Amino acid sequence: MTVIFSKKCELALQAVLYLASKAEDELVSAQEIAQEIDVPREFTSKILQGLTQNGIVGSRKGKFGGFYLAKPSSKIKLIDIVEAVDGLDVFHKCVLGFPNCSPEEPCPVHDEWGKLRDEALRMLSARTLEELRQQTIAKIEAIKSKQKTSTNT
Repeated sequence: MTVIFSKKCELALQAVLYLASKAEDELVSAQEIAQEIDVPREFTSKILQGLTQNGIVGSRKGKFGGFYLAKPSSKIKLIDIVEAVDGLDVFHKCVLGFPNCSPEEPCPVHDEWGKLRDEALRMLSARTLEELRQQTIAKIEAIKSKQKTSTNT
């Protein structure tokens, strides 16, 4: 999805999916999340703070603090994260940046992009973190396994 989302949004999606892969009451440090998504801790902390302000992630301060999902993973849709980080303009503006792009005055890719945009918006609006939990766990395990293999060779 690099085409339509900022890097910050991609990392926010990964961080929140990582939190969703944990037990509901488990606190996870920014350091652990940063290591798992391979991003500097400071950047991860900044992303998580923004998601906290938007009510997607909660945090507890202190020595045994950390981050957690602020509501059940079944109540958080992917579009909620996209909206919190990047906003929804990408789904309402011309992908090529032409002003006044519309069905009456289409840009060169208006019709094709419209179909892709609408399908992406539909999927992001329909899928919850809970639905993606097992796939996320499998992906994390596959990445860890691949990292171990490359470190041992």
